[in-house]
Amino acid sequence: MSRVLEVDHLRVTFPGADGTRVSAVDGVSFTLDRGETLALVGESGCGKSLTSLSLLRLVPPAGRIEPGSIIRLGETDVLALEGESLRRIRGRRIGMIFQDPMSSLNPVFRVGDQIAEGILAHFDVPKREARARAIALLKEVGIPDPASRAGAYPHQLSGGMRQRVMIAIALAAEPEILVADEPTTALDVTVQAQILEVLDRLQAARGMAVLLITHDLGIVAGRADRVAVMYAGQIVEEAATAALFARPSHPYTQGLFNSIPKLSGPVERLRPIAGTVPAPHAWPAGCRFRPRCPIVHPKSQQMPPMLALSNEHRMRCWLAESPIATDDR
Repeated sequence: MSRVLEVDHLRVTFPGADGTRVSAVDGVSFTLDRGETLALVGESGCGKSLTSLSLLRLVPPAGRIEPGSIIRLGETDVLALEGESLRRIRGRRIGMIFQDPMSSLNPVFRVGDQIAEGILAHFDVPKREARARAIALLKEVGIPDPASRAGAYPHQLSGGMRQRVMIAIALAAEPEILVADEPTTALDVTVQAQILEVLDRLQAARGMAVLLITHDLGIVAGRADRVAVMYAGQIVEEAATAALFARPSHPYTQGLFNSIPKLSGPVERLRPIAGTVPAPHAWPAGCRFRPRCPIVHPKSQQMPPMLALSNEHRMRCWLAESPIATDDR
């Protein structure tokens, strides 16, 4: 497969209360190949969405991507782009489905015009052709009577319909990479399944790479090729999906799996992860999961590097170097 995206040592900081910079994303590295799906998973507040916004240089104004970070689209250094060069990759090379379609869509413009806007921004076509393409995209994402729906305003559509419009907008400029940030948030289970089926079908038809951001491991199981687990601004475990599900190894990953309801086997009480994700200014020294971890490792006061469990499985935990007995607290 050809490499379409490389992210290396990505670090995003914000101003702290004492005038120093606080890292909200801290040393994140991953790659993405054409046609591949990488799932970025973890609790809210781990830095998943901020990582995705960094790919398009859409970090909120108070934040900044620090020197030494690398974001490369093929041979293009994204962090070296400015002005029109930067605008050309947004939508054209990387499309993004944002979390909340109601707040992401402009309430005063018809949805067909919002799709056509991206087409006109990246292709030299007349407005009539852009509108025709917009209607075709609405049909492609499964919206019935697309010509009529193109004239609707966002508030006139259901949540599932609005999410399909967001997918159409993200695909309007035929990007190489699709970033899907919690694409099924606030949708009922049936609509979630429909949206995911649309994404799977479009990826297969277009050969796109997909970065899927979610906290739902059930979504990951059926469609991701690889999984990167994120906690407190860092990737703490990364593996092929089958390997991760067969052997979740980081205590945080194990906690995520233990908190999932099971449909078969004995009925057991769910075991939630104690505590909450700390804010960036309150990250503990050493292993950032240490205050919530059920395992007391002698080296946990030191920050662990990413250590290899196998050729396709790595984790940021001293247990990879020297496993010890667990504490069942």
